[in-house]
Amino acid sequence: MLAAGLIGLVARRNASIAGAEVGCQGEIGVASAMGAAFLCQTHGLDARTVECAAEIALEHHLGLSCDPVGGYVQIPCIERNAAGAVAAYNAFLLAGTGSADSSLVSFDEVLAAMLETGRAMANAYKETSLGGLANCACCS
Repeated sequence: MLAAGLIGLVARRNASIAGAEVGCQGEIGVASAMGAAFLCQTHGLDARTVECAAEIALEHHLGLSCDPVGGYVQIPCIERNAAGAVAAYNAFLLAGTGSADSSLVSFDEVLAAMLETGRAMANAYKETSLGGLANCACCS
């Protein structure tokens, strides 16, 4: 749990974990990174591999908008969380097979990219239910 908590703390301090600030990349992406770090730590992998797994998990959520249908944290949120859990496991597998040795991007760099992306993202895609999936004809 320590590795997961540390990843979450670093993300909160250096970027954001709030959908209202950076979209779902900050919520689902960081949670996925935390899960990947947790899996690595519980399997006794070293700190570099823990960081690599967190980086892999987060980078694949960059740009993910927060567009809950009807303003409720249900659609697409529940499925996105499930997909984030799968991404965490995949990141753990990738990092554990040697990706940490050849990784070019650090977790800190991915956090910076997430914050930059979130700041550039229109407010309609940051937990307002005004854009994206929440704005589909069948959903509004």
